[in-house]
Amino acid sequence: MPLIYKICPAPLWQEAERNGRFAGAPVDLADGYIHFSTAAQLAETVAKHFAGQDGLLLIAIDDARLGPALRYEPSRGGALFPHLYAPLDPKTARWITPLPLNLDGTHAIPEDLA
Repeated sequence: MPLIYKICPAPLWQEAERNGRFAGAPVDLADGYIHFSTAAQLAETVAKHFAGQDGLLLIAIDDARLGPALRYEPSRGGALFPHLYAPLDPKTARWITPLPLNLDGTHAIPEDLA
């Protein structure tokens, strides 16, 4: 199963774990779906939308576990991005890891995203 990734502020994800439901970050709620990235899209997504932000988590999800509510749709540069049109059960996360800032302000994305 391919993994897709959600970048999320830690307090927002911790709240979702307590509630058993992640409806999305403010941008997700505004757009009407939960934004995800593939491994190939992750570095650009982090740089474009989360530059300099601390306290983030990287959450890996098996895309097949999300069913028909997950759609790959054209976005940045015509690339197909995974969008979830339903709340996410936090228990579907395969793994969660902090996404710390490097000294230069970029994020330290794990090398092995499996």
